[in-house]
Amino acid sequence: MILRFQSREGQFRLNVEHDTDISSILPDVLEKLPKDVITSSVSISPKPHGAESRPIQALKGVTFGRLGLTHGTQVYLEFKQDTPIANGHSVPANKLNGKDVAPEEDVSSVAIPSTTAPGLVKNPWDSVVQSPLDERLDQQDGKIHRKLDQKMCRHGPKGMCDYCMPLEPYNKDYLAEKKIKHLSYHSYLRKLNQGKNKYQSGSSYMPPLSEPYYRVNPNCPSGHAPFPKGICTKCQPSAITLQAQEYRMVDHVEFASSEIVNTFLNAWRNSGGAQRIGFMYGHYEQYEVVPLGTKAVVEAIYEPPQDDEIDGVTLGDWDNEASIDEIASMCGLQRVGVIFTDLTRPDDPSQNAVCKRHIDSFYLSSLEIIFASRFQAKYSRPSKWSETGQFGSNFVTCVVSGDEEGQIAISAYQASNAATEMVRADIVEASAEPNVMLVQDEDEENDIGRVRYIPEVFYRRINEYGRSVQENAKPSFPVEYLLITLTHGFPVETAPKFVKNAFAIENRDHMGELQEPRDLQKELRAGANRVALDTPRGVLAVSDFHILCYIRGLGVLSKDEETLLCQVATTHDASLGAALMHTPGWLTLAAILEELKDRPVKRGVGDIDVGSVLAKRAKGLDLGGR
Repeated sequence: MILRFQSREGQFRLNVEHDTDISSILPDVLEKLPKDVITSSVSISPKPHGAESRPIQALKGVTFGRLGLTHGTQVYLEFKQDTPIANGHSVPANKLNGKDVAPEEDVSSVAIPSTTAPGLVKNPWDSVVQSPLDERLDQQDGKIHRKLDQKMCRHGPKGMCDYCMPLEPYNKDYLAEKKIKHLSYHSYLRKLNQGKNKYQSGSSYMPPLSEPYYRVNPNCPSGHAPFPKGICTKCQPSAITLQAQEYRMVDHVEFASSEIVNTFLNAWRNSGGAQRIGFMYGHYEQYEVVPLGTKAVVEAIYEPPQDDEIDGVTLGDWDNEASIDEIASMCGLQRVGVIFTDLTRPDDPSQNAVCKRHIDSFYLSSLEIIFASRFQAKYSRPSKWSETGQFGSNFVTCVVSGDEEGQIAISAYQASNAATEMVRADIVEASAEPNVMLVQDEDEENDIGRVRYIPEVFYRRINEYGRSVQENAKPSFPVEYLLITLTHGFPVETAPKFVKNAFAIENRDHMGELQEPRDLQKELRAGANRVALDTPRGVLAVSDFHILCYIRGLGVLSKDEETLLCQVATTHDASLGAALMHTPGWLTLAAILEELKDRPVKRGVGDIDVGSVLAKRAKGLDLGGR
């Protein structure tokens, strides 16, 4: 009898007998399938889309007659491939000297998560773990309470009417009155949830949030070969219509103290005007000014290895990135954003910086928006209200530049969720004009050997007649459609986690600012005859994020001792400091610093060998099994 086999690669027929063992046809089936098919994943099913499928290898001893298959029966095949095909492929890139770029070299400085289609999470409200702040905001009703209107209210103090009843957190009139440009994330969530799920009807719950997806779906249910071998209306992305995003994931950026920014700007001041970039570490709190708002509180700025120039910055290899993130986690912090300078000294001595970013030029360039989008794609926000278990990002981007008055000012931004997905899908690229974003040309991509599918991109604008018209975004469109502005500021009463910010900053060797053990010894002694962590003044001496990172780099303390040190630095508890002083690792560090106390500086700057000092002082010292 003849059986018809159908897979996403097409159809074929095989001649079999009723008493033929099903597992014996596996070599014949593999001949009809691609070469990179995983043999153990090949399965057959009487129904399409893999329903009731069984692996062919597992059907040893089972005949076709036993399954009731007759002449002309349609059988469906499912299989997996060893190397899944992504959304297009590229030819090797070339360097300026004409040599090919090795695959391990052809990577971005910021890794973007996998470009495969995000899977749907079953019951995300039960399985997704949100941040404690999101869980706390979920429990609040977010109502905006109003006082009794003396002119309009005609009821008693315990009554309520339309003029004094609480407003929803997404009320347009209230936001316009308070000059709040964007809804907060949780206000936007309440607005969608109320319109999508009716609790009174008792119907099933649907997650109200869904992230944009502008890539070809590799898991098309139609059964054809993945792109670029096949494509249909079910797997190709729809046309993109850009519009201003009405919500923002973070509403405000707060610097715990002005000294954090001032120390960061010292790099620009002392380097002759070279730009600088740093990553901000902090935590997220509720922002009371905006209904159900979120603010990022910056506690420290870490400056990674970089090559500074007058007109930009090139990031170098950051070898201890994971170590710095771990130290921040021990302090109860996380990476909340990135900050960089764009400052130029003016000719007018009454001004401090040239105003280059304004309404007639740009606020964030196309290249900077792509840079921010890559980090937002890397640091996604977990959400149990999204069908994919994540939605948007809390990562913020701050720019230090000149304002319209010629003073140095900070501006805070985020890229929209649409911008993040367009960068993931490689739809846009930076332009030489900073206020314009380019859309990739599909024909140009095909000419150089890349098979791409780029959907149509549109945006709406007000024309010269005052009418709202839709424009094609190819070849370019304004960057304002991908940009979200945040507010920023400093607290009225400062209470930073790190009291001090006087230790030398990392990776400023070219400016003559080095981190040395002798400087550490000077900071920790804090005017005393010894390193005394059991006193309030001694505890404050280690309350410096840069000191913690430097001590971590010495490799003297164990993991538990580092955790205790971070607790001392952030809580300023002298009792914890006294406990740390009696640990083996801290005793070893104290011995190293004691060795440096009376040693004269005879060698060049930075020539002190910590390892040799440690070997001399630790000889015969009981390190407690370390």
